[in-house]
Amino acid sequence: MKRWYVAYTKSREEEKAVFHLSCQGYEVYLPRYKKKRRHGRKVDHVLRPLFPRYVFLHIDIEREQWRSVNGTLGVSYFLTEGDAPVVVPKGIVEEIQTRETQEGSVALTPLKLIKGDSLRVTEGAFADSVGILEEVCDEKRVVLLLNLLGRQVRVQAPIDAIAVAS
Repeated sequence: MKRWYVAYTKSREEEKAVFHLSCQGYEVYLPRYKKKRRHGRKVDHVLRPLFPRYVFLHIDIEREQWRSVNGTLGVSYFLTEGDAPVVVPKGIVEEIQTRETQEGSVALTPLKLIKGDSLRVTEGAFADSVGILEEVCDEKRVVLLLNLLGRQVRVQAPIDAIAVAS
């Protein structure tokens, strides 16, 4: 029976490990998130591994030659406990995959937020104010458009201080 297992990769060689494991016929999953990167005045987003130095393999250890993973380029070793590979608990990888966006990044926010959603601030100076979601900055902050003094004002709020407005 196929289950998810974990391989520990060499530093910054997750992509190389995924490529070479895939070439050997393994089903490999490398969850990534979108990180904001700044260089000088330029800001862009890059995909980074959600779990640096780890990749997931979906294999049947009874039927497949899993020991060859240790000799794969980019891989340091297959995570084992004694002689047996460590199994990822059921549902963990599947849950991560359900949170993946169309562009291949894992949404880090616990809520599925979409630009234009109506949100209510639950804490702080703007508590009980309702605004419209402008953007999700990162895994910790959102930008809301709040109606203040007769105009819309952009306000940043911690993601744990907002709730979906009903």
